[in-house]
Amino acid sequence: QVQLVESGGGSVQAGGSLRLSCAVSESNRNCMAWVRQAPGDEREGVAGIASDGSVGYADSVRGRFTISKNNADNTLYLRMNNLKREDTGMYYCASLGTTCWYNPLRPSQQYTYWGRGNEVTVSS
Repeated sequence: QVQLVESGGGSVQAGGSLRLSCAVSESNRNCMAWVRQAPGDEREGVAGIASDGSVGYADSVRGRFTISKNNADNTLYLRMNNLKREDTGMYYCASLGTTCWYNPLRPSQQYTYWGRGNEVTVSS
């Protein structure tokens, strides 16, 4: 069973930054993503990374968020800059459970393994 454990969330003022981390029990050469869910909304993929390192972002975060991974210690990261109130939500680390070489950000329902989530709150 793949385990994903997120850390690094919290509260920040608009314009601030946070970095989320996800410790992964499998090889993080698999296709992975960060998915968020705002209160009352459906889950939304915000950033994905494919096995070859190619990345994809939702339009709402492109230019502000950066996804990366450290293959040496199987950790996935999400650096979030210039945070906005609408970035508030629960952020989940997700894994496809297999490698992928295109479409680094998939529809959220395609991801097989999920962390428990980490809350991010942005206030004005």
